[in-house]
Amino acid sequence: MKSSSSAIQLRSPGSDSDCPAQAYEQSIVIPNRFIIADSIEKKEHSWFVSSQIPTDLSIQVQDVTFNVHKYPLVSKCGYIGRLELQPSISKFGYDVKLENFPGGPDIFEIILKFCYGLPIDFSPENITPLRCAAEFLDMSEEYEDGNLISKTESFLTLVILSSWKATITVLKSCETLSPWAENLQIVRRCCDSIAWKASRENSTNGDIVNEEGWWFDDVATLQIDHFTRIITAIKVKGEKAEVIVKCIMHYAKKSLPGMEVELEGLRGYGYGKNELQFSILNAGKEERGVGHKEQRMIIESLVSILPPQQEAVSCKFFLQMLKMAIVYSASPALIAELEKRVGMMLEEANVNDLLIPNYKNEDQGKPYNSLERHTMHNTDVVQRIVEYFLMHEHQQQQMQQKFGKTNVSKILDSYLAEIARDPNLSITKFQVLAESLPDNARTCHDGLYRAIDTYLKSHPSVPEHERKRLCKIMNCEKLSLDACTHAAQNDRLPLRTVVQVLFSEQVKMRTAMTRGENSEQDENQSSTSVEIKNLKVELENVKTRMTELQADYSELQQEYEKLSNKQKIITGWSSGWRKIKGSFHSKVDPDETGDRQQRPNSTSVRTSFRRRRSIA
Repeated sequence: MKSSSSAIQLRSPGSDSDCPAQAYEQSIVIPNRFIIADSIEKKEHSWFVSSQIPTDLSIQVQDVTFNVHKYPLVSKCGYIGRLELQPSISKFGYDVKLENFPGGPDIFEIILKFCYGLPIDFSPENITPLRCAAEFLDMSEEYEDGNLISKTESFLTLVILSSWKATITVLKSCETLSPWAENLQIVRRCCDSIAWKASRENSTNGDIVNEEGWWFDDVATLQIDHFTRIITAIKVKGEKAEVIVKCIMHYAKKSLPGMEVELEGLRGYGYGKNELQFSILNAGKEERGVGHKEQRMIIESLVSILPPQQEAVSCKFFLQMLKMAIVYSASPALIAELEKRVGMMLEEANVNDLLIPNYKNEDQGKPYNSLERHTMHNTDVVQRIVEYFLMHEHQQQQMQQKFGKTNVSKILDSYLAEIARDPNLSITKFQVLAESLPDNARTCHDGLYRAIDTYLKSHPSVPEHERKRLCKIMNCEKLSLDACTHAAQNDRLPLRTVVQVLFSEQVKMRTAMTRGENSEQDENQSSTSVEIKNLKVELENVKTRMTELQADYSELQQEYEKLSNKQKIITGWSSGWRKIKGSFHSKVDPDETGDRQQRPNSTSVRTSFRRRRSIA
């Protein structure tokens, strides 16, 4: 154990350092146990140590001054001992100003109590600034065993990192203690501990709920750089990509207000819907105190940690992040990356998600004024998304003869029908977007016809030649019979288009009638062939039964011949016996006569029964 006494070499304030003969040094050894502090009291902006020995050191931390004894601090703080204390013109002996002290005056007060031997309490809220302040003052084991550095390290390792909630609290406290917390590896240890606890399948910690997503709310309260480090550590530990994406989506909803606000076109909403979205965004920014630059950093960081698996992230989330990236002027490379990933899964998109508002680049967060000649929706982004989709389809070799994703054409036609209501949408933009898909992409042009009709209805001043140019992108032969019937009576269409529709309608009616007749003939032919097959089967069954009946008939005939021969012999004997009995004039018993009559009758019954059973 090191001695608690301090030996300090002091130069007398009245000595002349330029005259060695008159200079003298005075060595004073004062044990710390003789300086007993009852308490630390605050008076206005200064703190005073209550002790019988007067204080001789003034330490300033930010705008608070601490009047203390130098010996308790020098014995435990290497930083204070290395300072060249200069005489002060104040009533105190020396002045020290601690610049950029971790934790500020509150933490320095706790350190003073520790130096004077007063009781202090460690907690998740103060352990990080205490550890950083101890490192700042060099309170290591070199100056005293059990100094503040070792005590705070033990508390961090044994108490904090074993608790989920305490680790989250400590990591939050590190946000204002950079770079000290980073250099002391406090942030790394906390992130690793959180990642390990979050990635465990079966938790045994008492303050952890054992279900998927139990840790989302806690990590969503952290700043973005700590969150990305945790997600990266969880990836390394082999967590499922779906779980990681859910956590990222949860964090995005918490940190990017207004992200889930959807635009539903111009059906009764007008431009107020767009303004409503940004009122939510601006209110969220004011509430959280997050500036434009911080929001942009959050978006870029979240996109960078998304898993590369295409099936893990939904197209809806990519489109939401794309909207936020456009609002907060993210880098062009990030916007292009989001557009590319949306294009790779465009068939899963929703029309409302594609309604991306158009914003000014010079005034972020505000929509275009409705009085200006600008469209409400950003059609250029959607066009680039479609181009990325076509490039992906071509790379996958899915567009050889038939378009692979027919759902994309339906989504695009529905999107065209939504933006067609915009009065500022030019016919050129509408046509370019409608023609962005190849000819074989649409098997039916009903959706395209509805979009064109909506545009012409919302833009009644379009000249005739522009109407003809717009209707050329529609193939009348790919319209359904109902669509042809509606288009034939549509006075907004050019006359040439109406004639093409009528001709196509007649062709479809003839084709439908021909198909109906052919289907009836096919049905008749199919029914006739089935009947012939059934008759052949029945005929074979009848032949088999006839063969069996002929065999039974032959057997019955042979048995009958045998029985008829026996009957002749019995009849001869019975007639002779009657003559003999008659000669003796004896009466015949009725029962005997009945027995004789029953025998042949029973034989005939058996014969007839056997014949009926054979026939059956």
